[in-house]
Amino acid sequence: MRRSPKDTAESSRKITRRALVLGASQAAVVAVLGFRMHHMQVDEADDFKLLAEENRINMRLIPPARGLINDRNGNLLAGNEQNYRVVITREDAGDVEDVLHRLAQLIPLTAEDIERTLHESERRSAFVPITVADRLSWEDFSRVAVNAPALPGVTPEVGQSRFYPYAGDFAHALGYVGPVSDYDLSKMEDPDPLLQIPKFQIGKVGIESKMEDVLRGEAGTKRIEVNAVGRVMRELDRVDGKQGSRVQLTLDLGLQNYMQQRLGSESASAVCMHCETGDVLGIVSAPSFDPNLFVRGISSADYSQLMNHDHRPLADKSVQGTYPPGSTFKMVVALAALEAGVMTTQDTVYCPGYMQLGTRRFHCWSRGGHGSLNLTGALMHSCDIYFYEAAQRVGIEKISEMGQKLGLGIRHDLPLSAVAEGLMPTKAWKQERYGRDWQVGDSVNAGIGQGYILASPLQLAVMTARISTGRAIEPRLIRSIDGVEPPAAEPASLGLQEAFLRAARKGMHDVVNLRGGTGYGIRCVDDAMMIAGKSGTSQVRNITAAERAAGVISNDQLPWNRRDHALFVGFAPFDAPKVACSVVVEHGAGGSSVAGPIVRDILMQALSGGLPPLSAYPANQRDKVEAQRAKMNLLDPRLTAAAPPTRA
Repeated sequence: MRRSPKDTAESSRKITRRALVLGASQAAVVAVLGFRMHHMQVDEADDFKLLAEENRINMRLIPPARGLINDRNGNLLAGNEQNYRVVITREDAGDVEDVLHRLAQLIPLTAEDIERTLHESERRSAFVPITVADRLSWEDFSRVAVNAPALPGVTPEVGQSRFYPYAGDFAHALGYVGPVSDYDLSKMEDPDPLLQIPKFQIGKVGIESKMEDVLRGEAGTKRIEVNAVGRVMRELDRVDGKQGSRVQLTLDLGLQNYMQQRLGSESASAVCMHCETGDVLGIVSAPSFDPNLFVRGISSADYSQLMNHDHRPLADKSVQGTYPPGSTFKMVVALAALEAGVMTTQDTVYCPGYMQLGTRRFHCWSRGGHGSLNLTGALMHSCDIYFYEAAQRVGIEKISEMGQKLGLGIRHDLPLSAVAEGLMPTKAWKQERYGRDWQVGDSVNAGIGQGYILASPLQLAVMTARISTGRAIEPRLIRSIDGVEPPAAEPASLGLQEAFLRAARKGMHDVVNLRGGTGYGIRCVDDAMMIAGKSGTSQVRNITAAERAAGVISNDQLPWNRRDHALFVGFAPFDAPKVACSVVVEHGAGGSSVAGPIVRDILMQALSGGLPPLSAYPANQRDKVEAQRAKMNLLDPRLTAAAPPTRA
């Protein structure tokens, strides 16, 4: 059937309308696409460019140089040294094992080193550098650098590492640094991104740890171009970090070295501080250790040796160790009794050699007794009976109060690890701790620094400085940070009567300078360095009645760890105190014979600024002192900040 002209025209109109609609739709789509392309390519061009850049440009942190630590005179105590190392990249090396064997012909590499490197390279991506050797000598490093073209994939690198030029002399005070551990991170709320850098090191103990935020510095940054798999292609730019602050300590290099050498192989500790400023001039614990071993990665054998040593070289006995202060505590008891008004400086107590208290007998160290003694005489002869009586009259509450006023039983704020609080007991403390009432016998024991009382060598030095000046001297270790000294207030008065303090000082003077005093053997014959002090011996075992009746076993017949601790405290010069010192020798037996000479030598060294003349010692001791000095490995007194020691 043929279509009419009218039908044909109608069909044409419909097709035309459809074409127009379709064309309009296509035009609209093209317009939308065009608008979107214009928006993305022009309006949002910067945003998409940034996204593209972030895909191929990485930002990486640059570890800053750690801040330096100096002594009071500017000598470097903790610094940074160049660390020469060699790394290998598997993708560039080809046959890694062959390259390593060739490298072993140039530098010392053991079979274990090669095996470790091969194992590590298989675990890592091919483009990640693996450390083959660390802490190379300059000669070995140069040999590798010269032969680098023949060692594909091998790259010599220079980094920085912490070092301690005086090794054991400052080990306990400075501490050491080590790699960041999961435990370190767990203690921080918002860890510094720097701590995520592989092998980044932070302070672990001592000043290095307590001053970490000051010493760490601020990270630098560098922009590097990487390909799709993260391989570094080139470095685009770099902003170096800010080195950590320079910390200057109050410690004196020469004195610290002398003190460490003077303690020798004893299990002991010593603290020397300035009586007016509180500056800690020397603080040592013996035996010591080399902190550089920990920085470099201490071996299992070396660590086991330190851990199993019966003298505990890793413990900082100067602030962590607490001991019964023995007779060095007698000045505290005397001042408490005088201030409370229960005794005067002229009151006497008769000593027959013992005190009967109920069914128990408390003995004086002198079995024959001392007769009648006043305060200065009781201190001079260290009469136990006098202080048994004084402690009963004044009571433990006043004794504890005086002890804290003199710096005992208080945690002093120093940037050192585990600073001990010690213990000044009270009636309430015993009830809470043991559920028992305080007994008169407890006060008697406290009268001679035994029983529950505990003090650290640092606290004993503070006590001595406060007695010598009558002021609340506070110890300090930080002299300045980046050359800026922290503000320090003038030490306040202790509020004790000067007459009572003079009596205590006079007793300490007589201990050392009058014939018959328990410390007469350690006197200094140079009046400009006249020493006042007090000996102490604290028991570590109970003496039974049967042993006392048969004769107390002498310390030299006992095993080392059952001997008494030896203590001595002193200050000098007597008329114008400048320095105070305390020494504790664990199981040293005699306070006057063992700890006393060490205190004397340290005080004289501090006042002289070096070895004092032999003429300052009693004539019959000069040969012994000279022989002792000859055995000590002392630093050259001409040493300055510009001339650090030569290190192996």
